[in-house]
Amino acid sequence: MSRIGNKPVEIPEGVEVSVEPGRVTVKGPKGELTQDVSRDMTVEVEDGVLTVARPTDRGPHRALHGLTRSLIQNMVVGVTEGYEKHLELQGVGYRAQSKGKGIELALGYSHPVPIEAPEGIELEVPEPTAIVVRGIDKQQVGQVAANIRDKRPPEPYKGKGIRYLDERVLRKVGKRV
Repeated sequence: MSRIGNKPVEIPEGVEVSVEPGRVTVKGPKGELTQDVSRDMTVEVEDGVLTVARPTDRGPHRALHGLTRSLIQNMVVGVTEGYEKHLELQGVGYRAQSKGKGIELALGYSHPVPIEAPEGIELEVPEPTAIVVRGIDKQQVGQVAANIRDKRPPEPYKGKGIRYLDERVLRKVGKRV
């Protein structure tokens, strides 16, 4: 067994990790996450440190080794700190408002666009042109943010649309008359 190239995952105080063959469960102050992992990888917990080992140094095992370690690290961070994505709306009349557990967007269409928050995700509208997506599952937070962005992606001529807070939209030059 080899564990070259990957750091062990530090398990903070108040986080429980249980390992079964092919499955890792992490419980923390913010919730519980479960991830299926390859049965080729050996996952061990000792003295607050989780290590992942691979059977060989072949390419597929090396890739699975890094993936498994990253997934477990993301679960530990998720149940302790959580994840969030910030989106901003740009354009005249583009607004968001809270509606129960979801939000309602005005995006220049003839109708409002409702978005319901899936289980484990919290949608917040701190101001009419900003949306915050929060949750403990990194993949789910990113997917919900991408689904919201897909309702009106930023266009390259005027820059109108929904974008991530740190996203740069390359602008194109329009027609010259």
